[in-house]
Amino acid sequence: MASIDPLAEYHRRRDFSRTAEPETDRRGVDAERPCFVVQIHDATAMHFDFRLEVDGVLKSWAVPKGPSDNPHDRRLAMPTEDHPLAYRDFEGVIAPGEYGAGAVIIWDEGTYHNISTDRQGSPVPFAEALASGHASFWMDGRKLHGGYALTRTRAQGGGGGGREAWLLVKRADDRTGTEGTPDPHRARSARSGHTLNQVARAAAPDERP
Repeated sequence: MASIDPLAEYHRRRDFSRTAEPETDRRGVDAERPCFVVQIHDATAMHFDFRLEVDGVLKSWAVPKGPSDNPHDRRLAMPTEDHPLAYRDFEGVIAPGEYGAGAVIIWDEGTYHNISTDRQGSPVPFAEALASGHASFWMDGRKLHGGYALTRTRAQGGGGGGREAWLLVKRADDRTGTEGTPDPHRARSARSGHTLNQVARAAAPDERP
């Protein structure tokens, strides 16, 4: 039986002759310190893309309001296609007419580790925890710190026939805050320090005569 390519949908949606998004991976896998990246994406609808390295790809969710450091905030997270690990380095502009056209900045990046357990308190592998619909993890980023949890609230095709949906919630620990999420229009990249507007302007053609 042929193996299923986890990046097939990612490749199907993109024309790599027109987009600067990575087609293949240029990074190795670090099993001890899996990475995460949170990108702000000024597409048709502004949103944050929350990505966790799992089994050699970036499992991805679109989070309209962005992750929060406040445990009282329950953020809707809609699954998107798996992305290659090299996508953690992508910051720039997706060309008009392409899937997801618009500016992208790396709002936060870092590593995480699995803290998922079963009802008896025994550790559960992270991929298994995600498959079961509830995964807990500790984030060590430049902006996001401490425990978080992803919980599936609606399976694809269930609960009224809608898309699969998850909630991203900060766990109550010593790394909680009250700031919530910054205004995405004013937020700055953890990598370059640029805003979305600055990235978009840098990519625009020079219109001077």
